[in-house]
Amino acid sequence: MQGEQNIEWLSAHALRDRIIAGGITSETVTRRLLERIRRLDGGVNAFITVDEDQALSEARAVDAQIAAGRAGPLAGVPVTIKDQFFTRGLRTTGGSRILADHVPDHDSIYVSRIRAAGGVILGKTNTPEFGMYWRTAGNLAPECLNPWDTSRTAGGSSGGAAAGLAMGFGPLALGSDAGGSIRLPSAQCGVFGLLPSRGRVPRHGGFGSTLFFSAIGPMARDVRDAATLLQVIAGPMAGDPLCRTDTPPDYLGGLEHGIEGVRLAWWDNAAAAGFSDPEVVARVREAAGRAPGFGARLSSTAAVLETEGVDEAWRVLDFVDRQANLGEEIMADPAKAAMLAPYARTRFEWAAGITGTAYSRALLRRAEFIRHLEGIFEQTDLLLAPSIGIVSPVVDPDDLTLRIPSLVSYTLPVNFAGYCGASVPCGFVQGMPVGLQIIGRPNEEALVLRAARQFEKALDLAGRHPQIAL
Repeated sequence: MQGEQNIEWLSAHALRDRIIAGGITSETVTRRLLERIRRLDGGVNAFITVDEDQALSEARAVDAQIAAGRAGPLAGVPVTIKDQFFTRGLRTTGGSRILADHVPDHDSIYVSRIRAAGGVILGKTNTPEFGMYWRTAGNLAPECLNPWDTSRTAGGSSGGAAAGLAMGFGPLALGSDAGGSIRLPSAQCGVFGLLPSRGRVPRHGGFGSTLFFSAIGPMARDVRDAATLLQVIAGPMAGDPLCRTDTPPDYLGGLEHGIEGVRLAWWDNAAAAGFSDPEVVARVREAAGRAPGFGARLSSTAAVLETEGVDEAWRVLDFVDRQANLGEEIMADPAKAAMLAPYARTRFEWAAGITGTAYSRALLRRAEFIRHLEGIFEQTDLLLAPSIGIVSPVVDPDDLTLRIPSLVSYTLPVNFAGYCGASVPCGFVQGMPVGLQIIGRPNEEALVLRAARQFEKALDLAGRHPQIAL
């Protein structure tokens, strides 16, 4: 049947509808995607771990639940999980050789909620060690490469999640983002990714999260699918003292309501101008210019954010918190420290030398920037910008220490302030995908998703996929 022939490119909601209607089973969908992964993943290395027997067993269990009349919002739909998050009975490494044999005895809260919603865990996607690098490269698994051009990086740190979506390995992925780690690989691989605002999704059961910046969010090829996954994973958790305690809004109910009358402004990022590709910026701005066609009010005056010192303050807060969470214990064991990837060891060593004074000043800079951004958003409801000002870089496999500030110049300030943002595929430059970033206030994910859905429909890129040698 036609549905079976095109399983790899079907949306999650289309798959769910067919499974519920009895046109296909979750086991069949899962089996077909596992076969595709087995056949094609060697070209991009999107996965660290795939347990076919466990995935098929889960799919059969969900099929039984559906037959008994119990169909959750993800009923039978396969979901990939970034290998930062615990999966009961399925290896979870954090991309680290130190944890190469780590098999948790419990699920993270996200995986638990996905399973309860009827989702089938397809496998664990590739990540740099503890999510600490802009390429999905490390010492445990081969580097994840970009499906559009395998000489280039898939991005990081949710590169495996993005590459898997672009390769047709499943319709939904769970990623995380502390400075751009969902939005950057989404833009680089031509898929959709959402950074929830600070505390909207609780944090539990994983490696490398920080007090201020790391957020767990959905990645997909379809905005409606991402909204569905966000609805599943968002919501309070008693074990997280930093998460929001209010009930999340309905992300799906108003998704098609549009953004008529919503105020939009283009972010003129002068700090990134010197190392951005003008062609990339122009392509993204051209896409942003479609907004008046949706009835939105696009300001003729660009917004200018005062980002001086933001990058350095982010590094202090992020690196020190990772040192407290992971690094101190690892670095105290010379055998474990020797197993770290160069970028992870360098970060932990640097963080160990940060003083309390420097940390206090970084906190102050964050408070100042939040107040500044609140002023910007008095004049607009959403900001528009590139997700990344360049096309995905060609990788140098011999260098795992290089840092490129231009990669995060558009994304990192959003995390720094605790705001939300999404990357929507908006075109191609030099044959590589580029992304439009939509930035919203804290707890305005529903508005960001509504805007993303309008751009998704207008740009109509859903049928564009990498040329994959079968």
